Amino acid sequence: MTAAARSTLLFLSLAAFLVWALPASAGMERPFDAKAFAAAQDAGKPVLVEIHAGWCPTCKAQKPILDKLSGQPKYSGVERFRVDFDDQKDVVKQFKAQVQSTLIVYRGRNEVARSVGETDEGRIRALLDKAL
Repeated sequence: MTAAARSTLLFLSLAAFLVWALPASAGMERPFDAKAFAAAQDAGKPVLVEIHAGWCPTCKAQKPILDKLSGQPKYSGVERFRVDFDDQKDVVKQFKAQVQSTLIVYRGRNEVARSVGETDEGRIRALLDKAL
């Protein structure tokens, strides 16, 4: 095996290990998990809960905005949890969400703001700012 091939193999192995070993990074959405949500709250982290439905056009419009904002350093520490509106009805009720496309922000254990159906980037940014 050539040195270049060994280098490439080592790099790919390391990359695969990191993808497998590292937890979901803050800022990136992940499915709602009660234990992870509670841990983020207990740690005092800013948290965003997204009540989402795959068929919802408003939810689809929110996603690229939230992804963009999550990629910015200011919001990279916001823990994002996605609740499936159709498959997680008990969790939807827990958050007292009436409809999909509901965004709820927490600072630690305290809900600080929520919005429904918002697709304006500036308003979503202002919503996230309340959790910081």
